[in-house]
Amino acid sequence: MNTQNLKIIIVEKNEQLHASYLNYLKGVDGFQLMGIYSSAQKALKDFSRTSPDIVLTEVDLNETNGLDTIQLYRKKDWNVKVVMISENNDFELIKKSFKKGANGYLTKPMSADKFSHALTSVREEGATISNDIVKQVVSNFNRKSYSFFSERENQIVDYLCNGATYKMIADKLFVTTSAVNFHIQNIYLKLDVNSKSEALSKLESL
Repeated sequence: MNTQNLKIIIVEKNEQLHASYLNYLKGVDGFQLMGIYSSAQKALKDFSRTSPDIVLTEVDLNETNGLDTIQLYRKKDWNVKVVMISENNDFELIKKSFKKGANGYLTKPMSADKFSHALTSVREEGATISNDIVKQVVSNFNRKSYSFFSERENQIVDYLCNGATYKMIADKLFVTTSAVNFHIQNIYLKLDVNSKSEALSKLESL
């Protein structure tokens, strides 16, 4: 990737935000905006012309999931850096983004400083991540983990300890409420309890 005048394309379904991105870029040296698109299809169709070094793309696009476009950009250019942008700072979604090959994850609302810092980080370090996500990562590493629970059960236990309902947990983990209930019943069996309150009480004493 070049060290100067890196070429950028932005994929943002909300066209009202396009002008904001243009303004943000005015205050950042060393980058050239090749195009702003409202869909991944248009960005991919125009890829050979724009030949970007960095793609900034919304996760929640109209015609597709932004995460699924990462490999489509890489098929065009294996070295392209792809940074996800989203209002959703759910840790599971962030992990999924990086597993699919994202080079960064930025949360909305965007600002000129956040935008400038992100581009500079990608240029100098090859990756970027919002400060609020860094805090989440640290928090997740600090979470208590129980060896007798599976990874999924530990995730559910953590959500239960933070007051989440079955539906909230299901939404966070992208599973059904019946799947959550299945795991919770296994948790109760392992703890030898019959209710959420008993489970939380026993977990506090471990």
